Amino acid sequence: MARPHGRNGGVASPASEFRIRKILEMVESASLWRISDLASRLNLSESRLQHLFKQTTGVGLGHVLTEQRLQKAAVLLTGTSMRIKEIAAAVGYEHTSSFTRAFEQRFAQPPQVYRRAGGARKC
Repeated sequence: MARPHGRNGGVASPASEFRIRKILEMVESASLWRISDLASRLNLSESRLQHLFKQTTGVGLGHVLTEQRLQKAAVLLTGTSMRIKEIAAAVGYEHTSSFTRAFEQRFAQPPQVYRRAGGARKC
């Protein structure tokens, strides 16, 4: 990981980089992480975690978590016969409508169309 720049153009500390690497490892290991789960595991407040993550990577943690969930959903849509409602739940969405809206925003097509196309039009 390159030494990310922190606020005011400074370089992030090695301790911050270590925490961010740990967060990314935790996020990649499971699709159901919530910011509150990560903060608890790292003994940080949610706001501190989000601030540290964005300051170090330049990307919001919520965005990273959503992207990971939608990528996993795309794999499930083309690689399984699970119902869309089941996939939504498997990647951490409580409501299918919220999942469908997020999926369509990310992939420019609803999950049903993405599945029928075999995921051919990946964005």
